[in-house]
Amino acid sequence: MVNLQHLVSITALFAVPAAISQFEFGSLSFFARIAERFKKGRKNVLAPAPKVLTENGWTTIYCDDLDSFEKWLGKDELGLPHGENEVPSLGSHLLIELFGCESGFLQYEETVGQIMNQAAVESKATVVAQSFHEFKPFGVSGAVIIQESHYTIHTWPEHQYAAVDLFYCGGTVEVTKAVQVLQQRFQPDRIKFLIVRRGLQSEVGNP
Repeated sequence: MVNLQHLVSITALFAVPAAISQFEFGSLSFFARIAERFKKGRKNVLAPAPKVLTENGWTTIYCDDLDSFEKWLGKDELGLPHGENEVPSLGSHLLIELFGCESGFLQYEETVGQIMNQAAVESKATVVAQSFHEFKPFGVSGAVIIQESHYTIHTWPEHQYAAVDLFYCGGTVEVTKAVQVLQQRFQPDRIKFLIVRRGLQSEVGNP
């Protein structure tokens, strides 16, 4: 006669893998994703602050960790704070690499245009005009012209990648808001940043 308790235990052994499989998304299991998030959390804790380099008349700041970058931006409400040893500049050029985006958000001219316009408006930039073009079979290029300069983008939906440039001058643009919009709307897995100071006052002189 089969022991009821043993039968329940044997059934549970077959039920566990089936239950776990319900949590699978793509090639990563639920538990693998938890482990991946844990590793990312450790990386963010240990990540260094953005690096500032001034060389041959160019000042660049770069970072490959979103949390560290946003913490650094938080030092200045208007974003891209100048360090003590930095030469003042006329403008700042923020280059953003967006990896692992949702392809559907990168594919269509209307969607990309709406997101870039929203980034400009929410960062309190003054929008003057905008133009976007959808390529066949893949990709969108476009620009939002703002009074403070411009926001541009080119997308590779087939690679889930987008290259975004936020170039602005003046002291009214809250670039952190633009970064937040890009992150929320394109939903990238990873973001990298590079900032170039444009028009160093030591080179352009005083008006």
